[in-house]
Amino acid sequence: MSQQVGPMALTQLGDDEQLFRDTIRRFAVEQIGPLVRGMDESQQMDAAMIRKLFELGLMGIEIPEEYGGAGGTFFNAILAVEELSAVDPSVGVMVDVQNTLCINALARWANVEQKKKYLTRLATDTIGSYALSEASSGSDAFALQARAVKRGDDYVLNGQKLWITNAKEAGLFIVFATIDPAAGYKGITAFLVEKGAPGFTLGKKEDKLGIRASSTCELIFNDCVVPAAQVLGEPGKGYKIAIETLNEGRIGIGSQMLGLAQGAWGHAAKWAKERKQFGKTLVEFQAMQFQLAEMATEIEAARLMVYNAARLKDAGLDFLKEAAMCKYFTSQVAERVASLAVEVYGGSGFVKDYPVEKLYRDAKIGKIYEGTSFMQLATIAKLTLGKV
Repeated sequence: MSQQVGPMALTQLGDDEQLFRDTIRRFAVEQIGPLVRGMDESQQMDAAMIRKLFELGLMGIEIPEEYGGAGGTFFNAILAVEELSAVDPSVGVMVDVQNTLCINALARWANVEQKKKYLTRLATDTIGSYALSEASSGSDAFALQARAVKRGDDYVLNGQKLWITNAKEAGLFIVFATIDPAAGYKGITAFLVEKGAPGFTLGKKEDKLGIRASSTCELIFNDCVVPAAQVLGEPGKGYKIAIETLNEGRIGIGSQMLGLAQGAWGHAAKWAKERKQFGKTLVEFQAMQFQLAEMATEIEAARLMVYNAARLKDAGLDFLKEAAMCKYFTSQVAERVASLAVEVYGGSGFVKDYPVEKLYRDAKIGKIYEGTSFMQLATIAKLTLGKV
């Protein structure tokens, strides 16, 4: 009688997944690690490093091989973001936005011609950006002021977008605007706008607290002509694209925060084993052992939530609640673990010579972008309590 094989543990990786993870981990430590401080101080990504991300296939993980991609899974993308973020969350979020937002949106909603044109480019040399937020539409994502008016075979786009990740490096932007303000969210439409389109300019680049190498810019559209063939999905269905893509993106941010927390813990544990006080290493003190153990436990809980949400997505099962929960929880864990890592380092943790200061700054954004913690809690409450 054959023995029944039970379901695999969430954190147990298949052989291909383990090889994939180990390859990225080695690349992150050896190739990205030496660049982290310089990129943070200059507030820009290293161009050669970006080319290596493409060469490794990390900018097109889920793109089918027929379009030049790696033909991987969503879970592969989550593993990549986690490992990159353990070294530099700025690089992690660049890869995250590329894969979980832009590529996912195109893979699900683009027509055949658009896929041939853009997925091939995103797999090889083009960075994508996702332009939804505006000055008056952050958490209220669909209070858009950007307008697109139909003129013959084109749309004329006017308005501004704020806080747009990857904007400086991007060659393709998924831009959300309304074609009918009276229709409310049913007027929102997604457009594929290329860098250099007439009437489209890059505005102010934000000077941020954390993830400083990741570009966050304003986009300005002044009578920008966009061919109707560049509509993603259907006119008036942009809200559906935005909602469903952001649900997946939240798992990506969960992975970024998970990687950040793991990286901070690794630095703290190494320091505690080397730093001596009162004739002992820090890790010999029970109080320090307990603090590191508690941090490790929270990280493991965060990993289970992220991996579960990602596995559910790949299985084609509902993951909305799990995505909101993992995004909320991992942002809490990342901020707390990074803060404690600074304390483990003591005074050294408060200066830029050591890595935990940067990770502490980087952690704060996790509670804010791709749906604030309050918005995640609102979603979780709705899905667990129903109407109250």
